[in-house]
This record gives sequence, C-alpha cells and structure tokens, in this order.
Amino acid sequence: MLTLTIGSFALAINHVLLILALAIATLVGWRVAKRGGENPESVLFVLFLLGLLVARIGFVLAYWSHFQNSPLRMLDLRDGGFVIWPGLLAMVVAALIWGWRHAGLRRPLAWGLGSGLAFWIVASVSSNLYEQGNHLPEITLRDASGESVELSSYQGGPLIINLWATWCPPCRREMPVLQSAQNHHQDVTFLFVNQGESMQSVSTYLETQGLNLSNILFDSNGQLAQKVGSMALPTTLFYSADGRLLRSHLGELSDASLAQAMEGFKKEHSKSAQQVDPARNTRRCLTANC
Repeated sequence: MLTLTIGSFALAINHVLLILALAIATLVGWRVAKRGGENPESVLFVLFLLGLLVARIGFVLAYWSHFQNSPLRMLDLRDGGFVIWPGLLAMVVAALIWGWRHAGLRRPLAWGLGSGLAFWIVASVSSNLYEQGNHLPEITLRDASGESVELSSYQGGPLIINLWATWCPPCRREMPVLQSAQNHHQDVTFLFVNQGESMQSVSTYLETQGLNLSNILFDSNGQLAQKVGSMALPTTLFYSADGRLLRSHLGELSDASLAQAMEGFKKEHSKSAQQVDPARNTRRCLTANC
C-alpha cells in the first residue's frame, strides 16, 4: 500500500509516518514533562520544521544544476525533493543546543525527540522492505491500437511505470520531464499507463502538447492503481529486471527529484541484478581481469 485513502482524500504513506512520528514525539514529551520539566510541544514542532527546511536546502544544493536557471522552483515542495540526513542532523544539533540552554526541557525533549525519530526510522525501513517485496502485477491492459497487452511483457530490464491522467495538473506538469528522461535513459523502459480515459482524448492531449511518449497503455478500470495500492495521481513506480518494486514516488516529479530517484534506482537495480545472477557477474569480472 502506497497511500492511505480516506474518502476521496489520499495521503502518501511516508507523509503519514512523518505526521505520526511528530504526534508520538509530542505525546511522549508531554507525558515525561508531567513528571517534571517543561512541555516540549512547541520546540518539537519547530525542530520538525527546521529538519524539513535543512533537508530541502540539502536537496537543492545537491541538485543545484537543476535549479540554477529557475531558482523559484526551490520553493516548490510538491516534487518531494529532500535529503534526509542533513535534516536529521540539524534537528539533533538544535535539540542539544535547546536542552543546554533550558534545563527544564532536557529530559522531555530528549525522550520526545528520541521516540519520534525511533518510530520514524523503524516504520520507514519496515515500509520500504514491505514495498520492495511487491512484484509487477499480472494484469492485462490495452495499447494505443486497442490490442491487449500483458504488463509482464515489459519485464526483463529496468522499468519505470507512470500512472497518470490528462485531467491531473501535476501529471501534465511532469510529462515533459518524463519525456526528457525517456530520451536520455535509453537503457530504461518508461511505461505510461493512463488511468480511465479514452484513447482519443489521450491522443488529442499528446498531440496538442507536442509530447512523444514511446510506451502508452490504457487502464480503463484503474486496476493497476488498485493492485499497487495507490489512489493518488501521479504515481511513478520503479521496477527491477525481475519485476521487483524497488521504489515509488507519489506526486509530481521535477527535473531534480527525478534525477535523485534515477540515481537511487540505478544503484538498486544494479545491486538487484548482481543478486539475481552472481555467477554471471563473477564470469564478467574474471573476463575483465578485475
């Protein structure tokens, strides 16, 4: 499951975990403060915002080449671009300084921050392990000519699947980014699975926008979204050659966030390929005298 759906509202699981971590930190800090000390609620919230800010700054600096021509895009958090570890470090350092200056906060803040971080780390790792246990669904879709196509027929190499629709504004904004990536990463198959629209409306949209996407499939009933557990658009799924889900991204992809995702994806795919056939990789290494 990639999203938590409440009625028509869908929230990414990683966002849910962040909110729960903040709630747990606040609750634990409040309980400890009742036994002696100051309530760290406001401080924890400030630390949370500080962590997000520093994580965003770390991401912008790491992918500055994607922002230098349009610096205002640094403020657009919709792409989900963050580098986590600088944010965590900033939170811990700020908490130490706060505790050093305010003795009454030390114990409640330490327990609150520690419990929140512990929950978030364990829950995030567990969620990622569960996600990576999923495989490419066995479903049948239709191509642009109306012919039935097995989704598994695209298995065999690194595969990126984008779930999208023409009525979805973030889907429309990220399409040029994905088309550029499709042209740049020739070793990766990009598959665009439209959700619930007619072939004619999609064809008209692509033509009017000047988009040239190589692989388009049509999912009239949204069965792929149901199988992978994502009720939010756009959703981008990254699969290894053996059809194992390596990572996912919910929401709009920018040039920078896609570059970040591609770096991690290619590393994970390479590691997955070595695990699938270690003998083949050993032969390759011996041939190259490494």
